[in-house]
Amino acid sequence: MQRDSEFLSTEKPSKLLLKLALPAVTAQLVNMLYNIVDRMYIGRLEGIGTEALAGVGACLPVILLVSAFAALASMGGAPRASIFMGRGDKESAERTMGNCMTLLLALAVALTAALLVFQRPILLAFGALPETLPYALEYMNIYAVGTVFVQVALGMNAFITAQGFSRTSMLTVLIGAVLNIGLDPLFMFTFGMGVKGAALATILSQAVSAAWVMWFLCGRKTVLRLKLRYMALRPKLLWPCLALGVSPFIMQATEAAINVCFNRQLALYGGALAVSAMTILASVMQFAMLPLQGLTQGAQPITSYNYGAKNAPRVRASFRALFVACMVYAGALWLAVMLFPHGFAALFSSDETLIDFTAKALRVYMAVGVLFGVQLACQQTFIALGNAKSSLFLAVLRKIVLLIPLIYILPAALPMDKTTAVYLAEPVADFLAVTTTALLFAHQFPRAMRALEADACSKT
Repeated sequence: MQRDSEFLSTEKPSKLLLKLALPAVTAQLVNMLYNIVDRMYIGRLEGIGTEALAGVGACLPVILLVSAFAALASMGGAPRASIFMGRGDKESAERTMGNCMTLLLALAVALTAALLVFQRPILLAFGALPETLPYALEYMNIYAVGTVFVQVALGMNAFITAQGFSRTSMLTVLIGAVLNIGLDPLFMFTFGMGVKGAALATILSQAVSAAWVMWFLCGRKTVLRLKLRYMALRPKLLWPCLALGVSPFIMQATEAAINVCFNRQLALYGGALAVSAMTILASVMQFAMLPLQGLTQGAQPITSYNYGAKNAPRVRASFRALFVACMVYAGALWLAVMLFPHGFAALFSSDETLIDFTAKALRVYMAVGVLFGVQLACQQTFIALGNAKSSLFLAVLRKIVLLIPLIYILPAALPMDKTTAVYLAEPVADFLAVTTTALLFAHQFPRAMRALEADACSKT
């Protein structure tokens, strides 16, 4: 066993979660700024803010899809690497990381080609309107070129976290985010580049983050080192990563599909104003989801490592600490959104009409946000344990089985304002999905722990 990773099996789980999650949460909070700062500035472009914001809103599904492909490799590969580390098999952990790096590069090439060739029909299909399409094209023309940086920065950073180097992974995001926040106003306003400037600032920042990740994983401080000889694809190593990564991939890819469905329905019933509001709602949702994902990233190495080491008590303790932390954060944010919806809306626009419209929609859209802690803690623990089937089922259930149909069913079925009915699909789907997740976890997690204890006893 590598001395550098022994702390994952010795320190108190709640203390260890705090140690690993704080940098991860900080990274996600900074990443949240990374993702939404463009929209904050774009919404304030003089004379075109609302239309430009709606145009970039049509690009959001593309951005989410690019991130989803990064998650396919990283969120499946990183837990597998941690499990191998827990078993003391460093070579398999490094081969897993190398295979995922090769996959990420191949995905980047394919995505870049597709976005450059088919961006106009893609953006129109994703909800761009005639008046907002020019702004969407301006953003996407530049963003597509930086796809490889996004794949490497997002995908390989998960392997830094998986080794317990949460502060280093935090710096990956922090470096890019600070640079992006500084470059945005410089390119957009000082150089007069507008929407193009926002996209350029984003890909340059991601390029720097990607360089930082590669420098660390090829350096001396890392436990798992990225080696060229381990990048040759081995299906026996890669397929389990893909099977495990399908769940987070679907979670993020369907987020893109959901954004498309919302945009198209809202464009039908409410026009550019409703689509602009949806861009803000999606941004506020990141206030909820990204820090929660940071907490789960902090817990993942603890859970996966100790699961690989067959230490059931520490796996249980890790989940308990994660569950409490997720519920506290989700509850606090939900209360803030319910009490101050205008404040959240005003972060993205100075248009009073848009702010008032968004504030009303926000209370509907985030109505059951207090329950997000249950969903994330349970679903991500399934992933950390290598339970691909359950995590995949839950990802498909919430978004494909429930949310997408409800976006179309509720406006047709309910005697209320159609745009409000579209926004209502989110809390209805969330409530049903959280209930199912909690019941499934209550059944499967204790059974998995009993099996782990029995396996550990048989080998002593």
